[in-house]
Amino acid sequence: PNILFLMTDDQRWDCLGSKGHPVLKTPHLDRLANQGVSFRNAFVTTSMCAVARASFYTGRYARNNSVRGPRRINSQLAPEILAASFPAVLKKAGYRTGCFGKWGIGGRLPKEVFDAWNAWTGQREYFHTVHGRKIHNSEFLTRHAEKFLRGVGRKQPFCLIVLYKAPHSPSQPDPRDVTLFAGATVPVPATYTDAHFERLPALVRNSTLSSGGRPLWPPASEKYQWRVKQYLRCIAGVDRSVGRILKVLDELNLEENTIVVFTSDNGYLLGERGLWGKWLMYEESIRIPLIIRDPRMPAAVRGMRPDQLVLNIDLSPTLLDLAGIEIPPGINGRSLAPLLRGKAIPWRDDFFYEHHFRGGKLPDVEGIRTTEWKYVVYRDTNLAEEELYDLVHDPAEERNVADNPAHAERLKTMRARYREYVDTLLPPLVP
Repeated sequence: PNILFLMTDDQRWDCLGSKGHPVLKTPHLDRLANQGVSFRNAFVTTSMCAVARASFYTGRYARNNSVRGPRRINSQLAPEILAASFPAVLKKAGYRTGCFGKWGIGGRLPKEVFDAWNAWTGQREYFHTVHGRKIHNSEFLTRHAEKFLRGVGRKQPFCLIVLYKAPHSPSQPDPRDVTLFAGATVPVPATYTDAHFERLPALVRNSTLSSGGRPLWPPASEKYQWRVKQYLRCIAGVDRSVGRILKVLDELNLEENTIVVFTSDNGYLLGERGLWGKWLMYEESIRIPLIIRDPRMPAAVRGMRPDQLVLNIDLSPTLLDLAGIEIPPGINGRSLAPLLRGKAIPWRDDFFYEHHFRGGKLPDVEGIRTTEWKYVVYRDTNLAEEELYDLVHDPAEERNVADNPAHAERLKTMRARYREYVDTLLPPLVP
């Protein structure tokens, strides 16, 4: 099969029409979800652009993929790990490969892995100059994707990777979208209150995610409405782009043999608890959209919304498995192929989370997320700061019960499981 991999930047899981967003409409992505499988519980194992992307490409946790953060000496994929990434393995297997947009990982760019390349390490600007005119990044990438698809042959399978800048801050939408939602009011998160902010650990309140130890903007302000609408407008532009790319697949009769993946590199806090950004282990930061459409799917599977915990480290082994290619050793994720066929198989009950980049007063975070509980430890404080949330009865993570004697046994169990992960995985990368 051909493979089309589409990734946005900082798009949280609930910013899709198919997820019931009250303002945003994404008809093309909704169509993709209805034709494929849209996972309800998809997460990243590190919520940070560079590290999360490395995990997507390699199927490895951060401490196993050689990338710890941006613009650092060891912020690039080691040669042997790059060689085992899904695009490199697909190219070696005979695929024509293309990559356009925000590759997002520092160091030497892996141009030799791709037959067609126009990608970069950092953020770049939202607007590109083409023939003397400015065009939006999503339009720029659409044109590159269309050109790539129109140039593929029938005898060689392809893997096309399109990496959007949107909706990453400063969230500058295409001029066609600047008036979207003008008459709408974006609901303010119920946890966007001073009380919720004050309950946060001190190192979180004073981190990059706030403004000098206080929430960034008043939730009722016009600034809040404008900021979130700009974010949503960027996603609307991506939806239009995806629609055009899918249309070209259809026009060229490639749809019937092309696996399409749509996801994001991490989530994003939009004012919850008075915070803005990612990095931390709260749901809004680590939860992502994940849609996979495989033309070989059984009809009964199409449109399904599985509940299993799936991770960004699962994408690399999944794509290789779906392509019938042996999965390299050393991968931490597992193939989602059985779930895409509707098979009932034993699955993970928890996963390990880590974030070790400390630039900009970001705390060093690790933890465990199960199907029902979440345990968070801020390593800077040597276990002095812990969080424990009952996700069944407290899905918004409003009540930290780590100090509640009624949950002492649960805390003990979660600590033990956390230690199992730490002792099993490779040592953490020291910033």
